Formats: sequence, C-alpha cells, structure tokens
Amino acid sequence: MKYLGILFGLMITPVLSADTTPSLGESSSQLQSIVVGAGCFWGVEKRYEAMPGVVEAVSGYSGGNVEPSYRVITSWRNRMNPDNHAEVVQITFDAAETSLETLLKAYFEMHDPTQGNRQGNDIGTQYRSIILTTSDAQSATATELKNRYQIKLTQAGFGEITTTIEPLEAFYPAEEYHQDYIAKNPDGYCPDHSTGVRFDPVSEPAVDNTPLQSGKHIVVIDARFDCPYCEAFKQNVVNDYQGMVPLHLRFADQLQQLSIETETSATPTIIFLEDGVEVASHRGYLTPEAFYEALGRFQLDDEAYDVAFNSATDPRYCEAYDRFKTTPDGVFIDALSGAPLFDTRDRFNSGTGWLSFTQSIDGAVTEHDDYSLGMYRIELKSASSGMHLGHKFDDGPDGMPRYCINATVLEFRSRDE
Repeated sequence: MKYLGILFGLMITPVLSADTTPSLGESSSQLQSIVVGAGCFWGVEKRYEAMPGVVEAVSGYSGGNVEPSYRVITSWRNRMNPDNHAEVVQITFDAAETSLETLLKAYFEMHDPTQGNRQGNDIGTQYRSIILTTSDAQSATATELKNRYQIKLTQAGFGEITTTIEPLEAFYPAEEYHQDYIAKNPDGYCPDHSTGVRFDPVSEPAVDNTPLQSGKHIVVIDARFDCPYCEAFKQNVVNDYQGMVPLHLRFADQLQQLSIETETSATPTIIFLEDGVEVASHRGYLTPEAFYEALGRFQLDDEAYDVAFNSATDPRYCEAYDRFKTTPDGVFIDALSGAPLFDTRDRFNSGTGWLSFTQSIDGAVTEHDDYSLGMYRIELKSASSGMHLGHKFDDGPDGMPRYCINATVLEFRSRDE
C-alpha cells in the first residue's frame, strides 16, 4: 500500500468549482480543464505533465463530502466510505494542441478501470476510478470512450469498467508535499496498473521468454508511460551494462513462462531469475552501486562477493589466479558490469600469487585512500560497479606501479571478442 508519508497538518485550500476558469495569460481562451482519478495521484500527475498540450497537472481531492485532506481521506474511517473524496488530478490543457479524447484515452490506458475501489495494493474508495467533467460535451466524450474501451477490455478478458463519470462540484488541491511528488523523490518508483489494452494497438515485437528459463538472467520491468525512475535507471545502469548475466527489458504483461512472485506494478522493478524462477527482486530505482551489489549477491560466490563488497582478499595462488595467470591476448573485465579493466599487455608475473599489472585501462579504475590494517595503501575500485579490486603499490618493474588485483572479481575476454 502506498506510504502515507509525514502528515503536515490540515491545509485550508480554496475550493475550485466547475465554473472556475484558469487564467494563464492571453491564450487562456484556449484552455480547458478536466479532473480524473486513477488510483494514486502521484503517477497520474507525472504522466499528464509529460503529455504535449498539458499546461498544468495538479494533485488534489474531489468527488466526496469529507474534509479534503490526506489525513482524512486515507483514515480507516473513510477507507470504504462511498462519500469519501478520491485522489484526483486536475488537468489544464490547451485545446489547440491536444484534444480531450487524447487525454481520456491515455487516462483509461494508464490504469485498470475494472478494479473498483483500488489500484493494485492501494485499496480504498480514495483510489477509485472517476472522471469529473466541467461540461455536457466532456461527459459525452468520456462516456463514449468508456463504452469503446469496455469492448476492447472484454475482448482481452477483463471485467466491467467501474469508472464513474460525474459533474465536477469542487476540486481541492492536495497538500504541497504531494505536488510533483515523483520529481521530489528521485529514488522511488512509478505505480503502473495499466492493463496493456490500447485504443489504437501499437505493434510490438513478440516476446519469447524461453531463453530466460535456463541459467541466470536479469529482468527490468519498464513502463509504457512516462516514468522518470525507469529513464534514470536505463541511463545510469542499463545503457552501459555489458555483464555476463543477460539483462532484459520487459513490460509487466510480458512475463509469460516465468515464475515471478513480486507484484509487478512498480516501475522499474529489477528481478533476478535462475532457470526462469525469481531468486530476488527490488521494486524501484537502484543507483549503480546498489544495483551491482544486488547483482553481486546473485551472481558471485561467497568468496568473490566478500572480496567485491567487503574488501576481502583472495588467497594467494587461488584457483581463479591459476586460471587467469597465463590467458592469451585480451582484456580482463569487471565480472559484474562487463567493463574492461586491465589489458594482458600490462600483466606481469610479480611472484606474489595475485594478478599484477603495471596499469589499468584508462578511466576503468578509481583510487581511494585505505588506512585499514594499520597501514596506508591505495585501494582500487571498479569505476563502473564500485566493487573492490585490490591495491596499488610502487614496486612494479622498471619503476612502474604494481596493480595487485583479486582474480575472483574478474572475467576474461580475448582480443577477438
């Protein structure tokens, strides 16, 4: 259920009635507004703000007779009260740039209008599906689209639409901390309860999850609608990922043939699979460091994980060292991110029992002061995953440095690869 957050006390706000006309400059004669409720207002507000032609989207309360505050509408007393306000968004749009039909098509497609007084795990009358209109023409358009969408939902196996269409009596803006909530909280997720049913079907390539039923895989549940957390995760992690465990982007309705226990309405959701079965998951945005630590728990054995994230050290002449000490021409890569770290041309036999190099690949490694064990050393970490690699010393050949590296956190790729 959606976290209720910190209550900031009652907020007395002006009532905006159906007769209120937005005043946003000389073009205000082109502006119209409509109020919609589709579950938690945070995601609805963010999605409409990103749509062309939308001038403003404001989270608020409407459709009920109780005190219009977050504390009251989410209370147990009103949780199933039919006179409760719904969480809604007032959309102000320029009719010269977008149409009411476009906005309401997006409305029906961005949530599951068959669920009644809930959306996913958010349960209560405040999460009901509702459209509040400001004219007979808006009501007629909403009703016509509702009927058209019902036909498509029925064909897809869904039940009856529960969305009510009512004239707007009053709109109450929500407390300030709810406005632009997703933008203010960069480490969360977007709630996505969409059915996947579209008014105008979009051709999507067929998804075959058969390869995911064997071995280890990462599935990232993406959003069909605007989700800043998804975009940030793709930009900061997915776009640069070259790891040994294949990573796949999927929508929530593209998980057939997989055994997944996690509720999939949050985007992004990162799921770690082995032989098609969920092993671990995380709902919401992960920083690169947090993602790679989670991947390390999934991919690495205990010894390698201890090296990578607890700064442990391989035993001298360990199995991984023996495997890598005489590999042919190529590069050693970060075992998690796949980023190149060291070149075999810079490898030398130091006689220490650990892989040794005179330098790293440019930009691949970061250096950190290390005062552990009662001495000063320079710790080396992977720039891509942040995991511990080893240490840098000044006793390499011909006055060069010695990069002393733990083999258990590396993989090897030949020059041809």
